[in-house]
Amino acid sequence: MKKRWLLPIFASFMIFSGLGINDAEAASASNLTNTALSYIGAPYKYGGTSITSGIDCSAYTKLVFSKLGIQLERTSSAQYQQGTKVAKSNLQTGDLVFFNTSGKGISHVGIYIGNGKFVSATTSRGVATDNINDPYYWGKRYVGAKRIANFNEVQVAQVTAATVDTQYASRGEVAVRLAKALGLDTSDTNSPFYDVADSSEYAGASTALNKIGAFLGDGSLNFKPDAPITRGEMAKVLVIAFELQQQGNFQEFYDVASSHWAYEQVSILSSNKVTLGIGDGMFGVNENVTLDQIDTFIERANKLNN
Repeated sequence: MKKRWLLPIFASFMIFSGLGINDAEAASASNLTNTALSYIGAPYKYGGTSITSGIDCSAYTKLVFSKLGIQLERTSSAQYQQGTKVAKSNLQTGDLVFFNTSGKGISHVGIYIGNGKFVSATTSRGVATDNINDPYYWGKRYVGAKRIANFNEVQVAQVTAATVDTQYASRGEVAVRLAKALGLDTSDTNSPFYDVADSSEYAGASTALNKIGAFLGDGSLNFKPDAPITRGEMAKVLVIAFELQQQGNFQEFYDVASSHWAYEQVSILSSNKVTLGIGDGMFGVNENVTLDQIDTFIERANKLNN
């Protein structure tokens, strides 16, 4: 059964400044987390604002929140003046967490994503996740947290006021279509994922694809079957599922730098002519895959196997 994913209409968000919390009714905690994690591996650059050439910690948090229609100040110290103070014991997904890494006050900011983890643009590893209580570094430098918005665990389709006639492919649908195209045995419904019941329509396909390493789930062994999948994530899944190899020349895309985590997979897809990009030299690495796009990808990859 096809599920219609509705494009968030961010203009309906309230833009705020100073103190107070924004009720981000059109964004869920999962939406926030997926957006934040989609930039994992982006390089760090002091004062930088570009995901491809380099970005610093506060530019990264500003970018992620802007994708959800929320305006943050430019620096970590200025962002610390926004929102409402939150105790460490009451942290929620989406809270900004602040650290003193210079010995001179607020100098680093990240986004809390739950389970004691936060994501930020680090000087050593670029955008990466860390433990907020890390006793060797972050735990000793933690200063405090601010709640900028309330992110509700709701599907975007349920709260968006307007729609765009675009159908996005959910991870569950991608699994079903890939399993069918590959002729995988989907009889085993004993799913390894916590959020996929054995009775789910996606159980057999997600389990089969997990067995071949195409879908491994997140760090908490969740598959998120109803969530959309980005073109960068799709590139990795396709390369593994169809066992694709580099085939000589490939197109370089402006939004997939050589340091990007999906660079190798996108390059392999390009060299096999499975993808031609979205135009203007862009791959659209952080854009969600549409149903039409996934069908095209699978058709082209299948022809290579045949």
